[in-house]
Amino acid sequence: MSEIKEDFPLINYNTFHVAASSRFFVECNDIPSVRDFLSSTPASVRPVFVLGGGSNVLFTKDFNGLIIHPVIKGIVKTGEKGGSVRVSVGAGEEWDGFVQYCVNREWGGIENLSMIPGTVGAAPVQNIGAYGVEVMEFIESVEGYQISNGKELQLSAKECRFTYRDSIFKRELKDQLIITRVNFRLSKNHSFNTDYPDLKKELNNYSETTLKSIREVVMAIRSNKLPDPSLTGNAGSFFKNPVIRKEQANSLLSFYPYIPLYGCAEGRTKLSAAWLIDQCGWKGKRWGKAGTHKKQPLIIVNHGGATGEEILQCALKIQKAVMNKFAIKLEMEINIL
Repeated sequence: MSEIKEDFPLINYNTFHVAASSRFFVECNDIPSVRDFLSSTPASVRPVFVLGGGSNVLFTKDFNGLIIHPVIKGIVKTGEKGGSVRVSVGAGEEWDGFVQYCVNREWGGIENLSMIPGTVGAAPVQNIGAYGVEVMEFIESVEGYQISNGKELQLSAKECRFTYRDSIFKRELKDQLIITRVNFRLSKNHSFNTDYPDLKKELNNYSETTLKSIREVVMAIRSNKLPDPSLTGNAGSFFKNPVIRKEQANSLLSFYPYIPLYGCAEGRTKLSAAWLIDQCGWKGKRWGKAGTHKKQPLIIVNHGGATGEEILQCALKIQKAVMNKFAIKLEMEINIL
């Protein structure tokens, strides 16, 4: 059975690198260990938080409960038919390592999601996305164990209720399920998504568009624009791009003719959170030991020694600035604990 550790330091388990600890902490490295652990853990050891790669969480204080850290490994091809291949992946696999694995085998679909930090198990929770692609497009199902009773559960992609940066795992099943495996359906007949302007521009330097060239370009763009979390504490995009009514977007356009607008479903419009933050003077701005990245204001960084509370207060100040200027409330992507 997996060992429960007490007063466990979390500074190396969150990409903000904030100092915090968990009253109880346990790693589960295979499905039987998850089952055994859940059946033997007293109900008094609560609350429970499932921690993946720590790339989408901000600890503002010590966690007075149990953190479960799944480290289940394994990438298995489970089927192949026509132009598609099915792959089952352990929740503890590093996401970008899985992307590289697929590109090496000419399995297409997720190459635009290269270099996103975190684990495979965390990908469906956030419905990670980048450069015109969301992971929900390639997930067939998600497997896990319910914390309350230890029963196995498998949800189809439809049952995961994916939307923009959201899923059932952030709502009804929040802190209720340990994701153990994610099952993907990828393509062998490639249909590339290269509509993102920066991506399209850089691909012009290649003689041919391939899975490998797309991955290389995405990695180059991210390396140039985004801070490396191993060097500068951050959790990627801190805020979601707001989606507003088309009428509200048109009103903003009359005041700000150069505001970037992106059409989306049901006649609504998506705005660039980074642009809004930049217009409020927060690009590269420092607040104590926290602040925004000099190249991407959507990313809040830990300049060294910032507490989680300090980072949160920085985010709240950004929210207030955008609300005061544009009457738009930015929604946080990050899980605040």
